[in-house]
Amino acid sequence: MGGRRGAGLRTVGATLGADLERGDVTAARTLLPSLCGRDPSVLECAGLARAATESVAENTSDAAVAPLFWGAVAGLPGLLAYRAANTLDAMVGYRNDRYTEFGWAAARLDDVLNYVPARLAGAVTVALAPTVGGAPSDALRAWRNDARKHPSPNAGVAEATAAGALGLQLGGRTQYAHGVELRPTLGDGRAPEPRDLARAARLSLAVELGALAATALCVRTGRRAWRRARPRG
Repeated sequence: MGGRRGAGLRTVGATLGADLERGDVTAARTLLPSLCGRDPSVLECAGLARAATESVAENTSDAAVAPLFWGAVAGLPGLLAYRAANTLDAMVGYRNDRYTEFGWAAARLDDVLNYVPARLAGAVTVALAPTVGGAPSDALRAWRNDARKHPSPNAGVAEATAAGALGLQLGGRTQYAHGVELRPTLGDGRAPEPRDLARAARLSLAVELGALAATALCVRTGRRAWRRARPRG
């Protein structure tokens, strides 16, 4: 499930970038809601490129790496439980006036379930920064200096490490349907450009595959250790 969602994420991100490179802002605005909840009608080329880059980075963690992690650790029940919590957070989250307390609980549960996967995604992003022409030191510095500034404890890790790996600066004024948020900046590179969406998609694929390999190795090692420690009757 994580792989299919990750592939769809990368396809939309790369296509949106290609639309912007052709100057087709209208087509890019049509695609943006598939990635995030920002208001595309108020965004021009630069804003669309930034929004899409941030969304690819964040969703690589919670839509691709996290399902792989919970599926490997807890099997199908773990995968289904994670997807239920993630979907509930997307539906009500923090900003639903009708379901304030329920939305808070859903968002907090999603934060808890994404805590380890987000840091796994961050670590793999640091290690694989060279696959998109970046430096691990830049990704690690962005994580250390900027991730905690983000309002989300998990999205901050995913977006900051991606910004560092891609040599970009993310964050700033962000337009949502519910209003405007002034987000802290992540990374110390240049502003995202349309051509960076293809790089973001390549990094997303590398991170998903790297996280899959790391998770599988850890689970296999843990199972071997448990079998060795298990009393023999």
